[in-house]
Amino acid sequence: MKRIYKKSKTRDQRQHSVRGHLKSGSTAPRLSVFRSNTNLYVQVIDDSIGKTLASARISEVKAEKSKVPGARIERAQKLGTLIAERAIKAGVKAVVFDRGRYSYHGRLKSLAEGAREGGLKF
Repeated sequence: MKRIYKKSKTRDQRQHSVRGHLKSGSTAPRLSVFRSNTNLYVQVIDDSIGKTLASARISEVKAEKSKVPGARIERAQKLGTLIAERAIKAGVKAVVFDRGRYSYHGRLKSLAEGAREGGLKF
């Protein structure tokens, strides 16, 4: 029981640490990511007014073949371009990437690259 508590406490500390560094240094909206085992959820949040400006999820992106190795990474990249389009439509051109407690690797990295290709600057 103690191990589970310690693991979740460490995750929460990591998330608050990352988010604290982001809030202290920038006034740009943040591109917040939540990753589950099967899905990715992305939001562009303006913390000064406390409002979500744009959002997207991985189920909105069509997949050609989901059983092919690397398909989730390709879908994450397409999700990045989708959120970039929606953010630019909402008037946001520069964001701060909030990866939360997740490491910048795999699906998160390809999502960030897709958002950059879509026109967001961070």
